[in-house]
Amino acid sequence: MNELLWFAMLLANFAFILLFYRLFGKTGLFIWIPIASIVANIQVLKVVDLFGINATLGNIVYASSFLVTDILSENYGKKSAAKAVFVGFLSLIASMFLFQAALWFTPSADDWAQEALVNIFGFMPRIVLASLTAFGLSQLHDVWAYSFWKKKWPADKFIWLRNNASTMVSQLIDSVVFTLIAFLGEFPSGVLFEIFLSTYILKWIVAAMDTPFIYLSAKMFRNGKIPEEI
Repeated sequence: MNELLWFAMLLANFAFILLFYRLFGKTGLFIWIPIASIVANIQVLKVVDLFGINATLGNIVYASSFLVTDILSENYGKKSAAKAVFVGFLSLIASMFLFQAALWFTPSADDWAQEALVNIFGFMPRIVLASLTAFGLSQLHDVWAYSFWKKKWPADKFIWLRNNASTMVSQLIDSVVFTLIAFLGEFPSGVLFEIFLSTYILKWIVAAMDTPFIYLSAKMFRNGKIPEEI
């Protein structure tokens, strides 16, 4: 059942990205980056069984942000993609502060949510530190690598190559950095390695499956189906 839900959520993420892009243009992609960053940092706290291995939830939503920066790199250039990374970076900092601020308030005697919020957001500073480091390093590499491969293979038929060549290396960087900072000492070494390996494999699958969607986004852009700035 988890596997079916995983694929359904994967397709839903891609569909939402294209919907945001179709309705709001480049602005829609900038909107998706903080959505993906914040949602992923909450979902990543949940560990699930996928294909017989332990995996953290949230890797789909987070991995979808690489599709967004690749669309920006393909259709608008390196500067736009780098700007989106900066937006995501600041979104993580702002969300961490606001979530932590909610815990500073003394709950009412009638409150029922404080314990749940502490369980989720009390762990968040470490998660956000891991995310900030991994997000910054991996996304900036992805933007640089996509631009590098686009210069070498500029033809449209090579979109799949520059998309996957940049994203799969970037997600390896992301998985190593995030797993070590977020979970080192929280899980036994065997489980930690399993989380890293499963997370990277799942992100690799996401990267491979997003290829048709970047081709579709490029076609929409070149056919004038994408609105101007709003």
